Amino acid sequence: MDLTQAAATLPELAPELAVERPWWRDAVVYQVYIRSFADANGDGTGDMAGVRAHLSYLAALGVDALWFSPWYPSPLADSGYDISDYRSIDPKFGTLWEAEQLISEARELGIRTIVDVVPNHVSNEHPWFREALAAPAGSAARERFWFRAGTGENGELPPNGWQSIFGGSAWTRLPDGEWYLHLFAPEQPDLNWSHPEVVTEHEDILRFWFDRGVAGVRIDSAALLVKDPELSEEPADPNPGEHPFTDRDELHDIYRGWRELADSYDEPRVLVGEVWLPDAERLARYLRPDELHTAFNFDFLACPWEPGPMRASIQSALASHAPVNAPATWVLANHDVTRTVTRYGRADTSFAFETKREGTPTDLVLGDRRARAAALLAMALPGSMYVYQGEELGLPEAENIPPERRQDPMWLRSGGIDPGRDGCRVPLPWSGQVPPFGFSPNGNAPLWLDQPDDWAPLSVEAQTDDPASMLNLYRVGLRIRREAPWGAGAELSWLNHGDDVIAFARGGRFLCIANLGSQAIELPTGTEVLVGSAELVGNAVPQDTTVWLVRTGNETPFDAEQPQT
Repeated sequence: MDLTQAAATLPELAPELAVERPWWRDAVVYQVYIRSFADANGDGTGDMAGVRAHLSYLAALGVDALWFSPWYPSPLADSGYDISDYRSIDPKFGTLWEAEQLISEARELGIRTIVDVVPNHVSNEHPWFREALAAPAGSAARERFWFRAGTGENGELPPNGWQSIFGGSAWTRLPDGEWYLHLFAPEQPDLNWSHPEVVTEHEDILRFWFDRGVAGVRIDSAALLVKDPELSEEPADPNPGEHPFTDRDELHDIYRGWRELADSYDEPRVLVGEVWLPDAERLARYLRPDELHTAFNFDFLACPWEPGPMRASIQSALASHAPVNAPATWVLANHDVTRTVTRYGRADTSFAFETKREGTPTDLVLGDRRARAAALLAMALPGSMYVYQGEELGLPEAENIPPERRQDPMWLRSGGIDPGRDGCRVPLPWSGQVPPFGFSPNGNAPLWLDQPDDWAPLSVEAQTDDPASMLNLYRVGLRIRREAPWGAGAELSWLNHGDDVIAFARGGRFLCIANLGSQAIELPTGTEVLVGSAELVGNAVPQDTTVWLVRTGNETPFDAEQPQT
């Protein structure tokens, strides 16, 4: 089946599209990791000029918004998430004027811009922290952070046993004897959100970028800002809202203030939370009408490619978001996790976050097939979708990075046990047969992170004219998704077709069937194929394949269940 031909003509299915809906409820958001997107000046690092040069590519892909990982000045102790100035652009990426041009030029193409904010911590080179280091213990400058005396006979032990997310203690001692808190790297001191200047500063940062035309912000580590002022130890099984530094109830007042600010604009700005919580009901609290608009669905991202868990994850997300009338988000990858093709090519597909795996085989052909099916499945679900750059090319994890070239603090702080996140952050291949594959105009410039030598077949150039490529699957799927054959805001109704199949209808005539089992399944009668993630076998959907169908008759395929809103 030629994917391009299969979707060439789309029936008139959705007269309801005249109904106005907020753009973010159904948006496709493309994550730009700017260091690795495209290098225009030949220094081996991606930049804003590189993004601007490829805006037509992003428009043709069919995305509604770009989310930029931090583009601010940073010493890069954690790939830009250690920010020293929130109101400027890192000179390696460009200038503030270029950022404003990029925001404007993208909007002219119908693409909005979302920027990262990182409210939990700053860089140790931020002016506030430099001031705190220069001030004596107990000074007002240190009250913006978490400075404390140590424990032990001479204060030689940390104030408590909290551990850094990157490994090791979450406390670092200064020469004057005091310790400061950093839930991430020592170069990322945590802010004290009970301090009014911290609150005011971040509201001003939001205004700064909203006034420059960004459509919203993605909030990094959104559940970590508030800490227990008593610095109590982590209990083994804390009650909801009582963890000493995660998901504390006081957080909601912060985001209500942000929502009021976001809603004050003629086009209200959007708040997207990176909220990692296993409790779906606790997650939904952040999505109440006066708080965040959406939050990342990490349960779906980390879900194994198995029909039972995958269906349960989808059901849980839809059910938990419905009471607060918030759209679910569907995410298969980002800059922190193993790329989908690699993850789905392993026997255990549930582990999105890398650990060292001696002798663990990866079947990239299988992984590619499953990644295609998963992408088409995610596109058909109600809500918004996030696409991490390179997923539309089917890039695998770059796994053979030499130890001396790795830069992620997770690798460094684990002593090499955890390979870290460098493998999913490798620069994109655009064209050509050898590195840098068109990423940089200077073929001799060392890239900030090396590309594998065998990526030529994965480049944009190699995939553009191949109707069966991953790139064209994304282009076709996202085009149909934008045309919404199910109608505006159509709910999902599950269809029964055995334990190995995820099947649902939307809007009466649209059907999605994902076959995760080992046996091919016959297409239902009275349907027409819009697009498929792989070739059909006669009139059957083979294993690890997703198809989109429209009903051409009045038959009811399979057995319908109750709608899942």
